[in-house]
Amino acid sequence: MNATSTKAANLIGSEIIRLGNEINVRKRQGEQIYNLTIGDFDPKIFPIPAALQHSIIKAYEAGETNYPPADGMPELKDAVRAFLAARCALYAKDDEIMVAGGGRPLIYAAYQTLVDPGDVVVYPTPSWNNNHYCYLTGARGIEIETLPENGFMPTAAELAPHLAEATMLALCSPLNPTGTVFTREALTEICDAVLTENARRAGTRKPLYVLYDHIYWMLRADGIDHVHPVMLRPEMQPYTIYIDGISKSLAATGVRVGWSIGPSHVIAKMKSILGHIGAWAPRAEQVATATFLMNDADVDAYLAASQSRIDERFDALYRGLRAMHDKGLPVNVIRPQGAIYLSAQFNVPSMSTQQITTMLLDVAHVAVVPFTAFGCSDGTTWFRLSIGTLHKSDIEPMLSALERALV
Repeated sequence: MNATSTKAANLIGSEIIRLGNEINVRKRQGEQIYNLTIGDFDPKIFPIPAALQHSIIKAYEAGETNYPPADGMPELKDAVRAFLAARCALYAKDDEIMVAGGGRPLIYAAYQTLVDPGDVVVYPTPSWNNNHYCYLTGARGIEIETLPENGFMPTAAELAPHLAEATMLALCSPLNPTGTVFTREALTEICDAVLTENARRAGTRKPLYVLYDHIYWMLRADGIDHVHPVMLRPEMQPYTIYIDGISKSLAATGVRVGWSIGPSHVIAKMKSILGHIGAWAPRAEQVATATFLMNDADVDAYLAASQSRIDERFDALYRGLRAMHDKGLPVNVIRPQGAIYLSAQFNVPSMSTQQITTMLLDVAHVAVVPFTAFGCSDGTTWFRLSIGTLHKSDIEPMLSALERALV
């Protein structure tokens, strides 16, 4: 007899956390490991903005320590709406935005609001955590395995055959784990497919909604544009729920301030669900984030400095891996476009995904996450490399260790 609920007993833990725990044990035992597994930031390399830190302290000193409003502090909602309107052409009314403790509770609330047990959720692989959210809500997930030649971004042609039975389409750009983005043309085609499907339904059943996670949108390589559904097709507004926040753009994963934009009736129910859970962003952090977002000079200076540190790491890794490829080693790499992730292939003959992962860790002391952790089939030879904790001084010795292991 299970000592817990069936749902709890059958819930699969995070492969990324499991791998991270294993690495931490080995590091405590004195092993030198280049850890590229965690989608987080080393505060010594990527500190949060000094102005944001100062404002958080001031807010606590001012006594901002009680419950915030369930949908977010009014000043933060106003600041976010102005910020998004000015910087990415995303417009929202007051009842179309809510704030929570980071992106995860908002994604969970969107699933719980829109998806009934047995409903279909379509999502590409690799992608982050959609399989677990489907499990938690009783949804039936349809995974669309994407192709490296498309940067692992899904296409309308791949998605369209499955939209007629779906309640939700879960998308992300820039994409975790690949660091690639939608082009204007590709996302427009997907939006058109969603609009065609919703016109076909014509109110006979629930609409097809798009959950659009763009929490990395401010972290993009030079020349890479950010596009989103309502920007491209305003008719998508009734069907699109956005996930966003400061966790990634401001290296503030532990500060826990996120927000969602969506149709007012959806946001209202998400607010009710999270009100019962209590997944609010801390009041002081909300007040401080509002202050920071309204200071364009501080925001611009921080993002420029942060992107520079990201780019120098991406450039060095990309050049090094590309050089191995050109030498004939079993390596491939996709030029990163956004977020803090780089997609690399280590196609070692006669080795399984797990064996490659273990070999890289044991021989090269390089820890990476296989795309199987993001829903791809066993046998994939593609991996996520995260640069958020990577010191510049470690890049050259790490690349040398990788090359020796792959020769």
